[in-house]
Amino acid sequence: MSDTPTDTQLWRDRYRLMVLMRRFEEACLTGVASKEIHGELHTAIGQEAIAAALAEHIREQDSLASTHRNHLHAIAKRIPLHPLMAEIFEKETGLCGGFGGHMHLFDKERRFSTTGIVGASLPVALGHAYAAKIAGRDSVAFAVIGDGSVNTGGFHETMNMASVLGLALVVIIENNEWAISVPFSAASSTPTLAERASAYSAPGERVDGLDVDATSAAIGRAVAHARSTGPAIVEAMCYRFRGHYEGDLDLYRSQTEKTDRTTTKDPVVLLRAQLRDAGVLDEAALELLEGEASAEIDAVLAAVRADKQPDRSLAHDHVFASGLKGSVL
Repeated sequence: MSDTPTDTQLWRDRYRLMVLMRRFEEACLTGVASKEIHGELHTAIGQEAIAAALAEHIREQDSLASTHRNHLHAIAKRIPLHPLMAEIFEKETGLCGGFGGHMHLFDKERRFSTTGIVGASLPVALGHAYAAKIAGRDSVAFAVIGDGSVNTGGFHETMNMASVLGLALVVIIENNEWAISVPFSAASSTPTLAERASAYSAPGERVDGLDVDATSAAIGRAVAHARSTGPAIVEAMCYRFRGHYEGDLDLYRSQTEKTDRTTTKDPVVLLRAQLRDAGVLDEAALELLEGEASAEIDAVLAAVRADKQPDRSLAHDHVFASGLKGSVL
């Protein structure tokens, strides 16, 4: 890590973004506690370094297909915070008018989408990559998935087709060691997921997903390969601090494991200490950045809470049912 002026600004931006992401997720947790958010909510607390690294490489014209654990990816794609949070809080000012909720975020203009189906973001990203090739654009399609998605047929089909057609696809695997309640060690026949890339004549790299600098470098290499040759895989190791969803009793992990990982492997805490100890940012500068990020999220949360929910008379809009004779809702 260098303390040159340019690098200082880079690290300042990285830390502020990671704190902003953490505060955004914490704001969503208040919505669950107050019952303003209904249904499941999946947070990515502990995985901020990966999204912050992604933000450094994804461009406006690039596409991003995300998962059910998607808030940080949306922020990395520069989705405006107010409509993003408003959709999660089921408000009419949300990205989808409050109809989609947090698992179905969508922004056509910014080429961002999510899905609640494990592995389903892969073929969507493949379609974006194919469209870019047909149109002659140098856009890159990003698919962010969890380790459980790699064991689906869609992963194989997507990687194979992307390689055959030489498509600019970057698959980022957030390996947080747990596919819901199944540990990674019990679900993979290979020690790493990155090594599976060789089956598709593609590069695969495993990186410490708690290290924003190392993760950014790995994503940069994957993007360069994708633009020139074809698909690439980055497996970023991390840990899911909370249960699979809010309300998950999370009894499949020992308390000792969770306590150890959350106290010693928090990417925000680690980066803060790294910047302070290296003399890149002093305590006052760090606190200023934290205050700015917190104030920004507080303002967004207050505005969202003041927004209206969709009118109840619209409850059946955008809802389709098959198998009901003579009726479509």
